Amino acid sequence: MTATRILALPIVLALAAHQWFIWKYAPLAQSGPVQKIFYLHLPLGWWALISFFTVFVASIGYLWKRSEVLDDLAGAAAEIGVLFSGLALVSGSIWARAEWGHWWLWDPKLTTTLIMWYVYAGYLVLRASPMGGERRKVVAAVLGVAAFLDVPLVFFATRLWGGVHPAETARKASGMTAEMWHTVFVGLGAFGLVWLLLLLTRRSQRTREKELDARLAERLNSEGEGA
Repeated sequence: MTATRILALPIVLALAAHQWFIWKYAPLAQSGPVQKIFYLHLPLGWWALISFFTVFVASIGYLWKRSEVLDDLAGAAAEIGVLFSGLALVSGSIWARAEWGHWWLWDPKLTTTLIMWYVYAGYLVLRASPMGGERRKVVAAVLGVAAFLDVPLVFFATRLWGGVHPAETARKASGMTAEMWHTVFVGLGAFGLVWLLLLLTRRSQRTREKELDARLAERLNSEGEGA
C-alpha cells in the first residue's frame, strides 16, 4: 500500500506526459498516425525483457539461497513479463496490419518473441501446478533460468537473421528524429514506473497469499485434531 501511494502520482504524471509527447511533441512519421503505437510497443517490449531478466536473476538466487522472497519476486516478474510481452505482440500486430497488410508475419523477431511468450506462460502454469511446494519452486527456478536463453535471441533476432521488423532501423537511428527519441525515453521511464509498481504490488500479494494459506492449513489441522 505504501508503494502504491508513493508511486501513484508520479505514474499518472509520467503517463500523461508520455501521451503529450506522443501526440503533440513527436512529429508525424511518413506512415501516418499508426506509427504512434511504436511509442507504446517499444516500452512494453523492453520492460517485458527486463521482467524476464528479473526472473532469471531471482531464480538463480532462489536455487542458491532458497529464499521465499526471491521465489515471490520471480513469480511476480514472470506475470508482468507475460502481460507486457503479450501487449507488445498485440500492439505490434496492429501496426503490422496497417504497414504490411497482415496481422502477422513469421519474421524472426516476431517468431522468437511469440516463443518467449509461450515459454513463460508455461512457466506460470508450472508455478500454479499441484506439485509439492518445495519441489515446484525448485523446478520453476530451473525453468526460470533455462527460459532466459530465448531472451537474447529476441533481442538480437534482427541482427542475426534479418527480417522485416524495423528494430534494426531504429537501432541505427535511421529516420528517427531527436523528438522521436525523446518520446521513446519518456515512454521507457513512464512504463518503468508502472512496472515497478506492479512488481512490488504483486510480490506483496504473493507473500500474503502464502501467509493466508499457511493460516488456513493450521486452522484445518487444529480443527481436525479437535474432532
